[in-house]
Amino acid sequence: MPRMRGRGGAVAGDGAASGAVRKRRAASIPSSYYIMRAGRSLSAGGRRVEYGDACMLWVLAKADDGSLEVLEGLPAGVRLARGETAEAFDGQPPPDAILVCSIGRDVVRAVLAEAPSARWIHTRSAGVEGLPLPEIAARGLVLTNGRGAFSRSLAEWAMGALLFFAKDFRRLVRSQEAGRWEQFAPQMLAGRWVGIVGYGDIGRAVATLAGAFGMRVRALRRSAGLPGSGPAPDEMLPPGRLAELMALSDDVVVATPLTAETRGLVGEREIGAMKPTSVLVNVGRGAVVREAPLVDALRRRAILGAALDVFETEPLPAGHPFYTLDNVLLSPHCADQVPGWLELAMHGFRDNLLRFLEGRPLENVVDPSRGY
Repeated sequence: MPRMRGRGGAVAGDGAASGAVRKRRAASIPSSYYIMRAGRSLSAGGRRVEYGDACMLWVLAKADDGSLEVLEGLPAGVRLARGETAEAFDGQPPPDAILVCSIGRDVVRAVLAEAPSARWIHTRSAGVEGLPLPEIAARGLVLTNGRGAFSRSLAEWAMGALLFFAKDFRRLVRSQEAGRWEQFAPQMLAGRWVGIVGYGDIGRAVATLAGAFGMRVRALRRSAGLPGSGPAPDEMLPPGRLAELMALSDDVVVATPLTAETRGLVGEREIGAMKPTSVLVNVGRGAVVREAPLVDALRRRAILGAALDVFETEPLPAGHPFYTLDNVLLSPHCADQVPGWLELAMHGFRDNLLRFLEGRPLENVVDPSRGY
């Protein structure tokens, strides 16, 4: 199949086609998209897709996005066009579905305006705050995301951060670099309570690993019940008891998405309730935690430390206190960028695309009015 191309380029594929056949096909088909010949019938949202009755997919992605190779060899009956702007899709058949890969809100909004027939929009990201949610809700589009693809890597980072402070790895490294043999008493995670703010996929992944270390889990979740798989926490609290969760827990991991309700959720009152031996970890969204009271607490040693992968402003501005505070572990929003991370998310989309074509319920459906 043809390789990924730039603006208006094509991505598609017949997995069984040889390179020569692909070249012959490409010569007879408009360069803006590649038509996959139907070998079987599929359903798309309640209708059948037969030969000549293709499902059109628009892919909003950067020209150098290699993860789109996962879309090679899609099922028969799929047409695909890709681009970085709304103009890139001029002249294309109107889409049934739209895939968004690291493209900003304004571009997505412009594309939606040119796609009145779209029924489904998927974002490769787990977060949806970068999408034009009011327009999506008003249109009644089905919205899905990449939830779950990044949970394990973020949970591992969160546990590594807790170990970093419990074992005081910074002190060990400094002593080694200075050539000092300096014994001290590290702490154990076993027996400690970890408070998890947001008990979705990431929160449950953290709970699973924390349980393996012998930690007890106290979770806060807005929605009733426990979604999906994963352990039940030792204690579940409603959102109105966030300050209580932070006061009772030995460590706190923030793993909630960013919505109108969660913006600034962890502020002066909540941080002030934490124990002086507590660590605050944020692997959710930067704007969920108010940075000013956190910086103040860290400077006063009111808490033991903070481990942050996300920030209110990214990239984190030069000269920000987080760079110099010795009780901060800072990661430049890359905790989930493990080998194959985007490909894993794309496989999730591919599975959902099959569901869409076959008329089955989609997974990872997001309520655009709530943001999760």
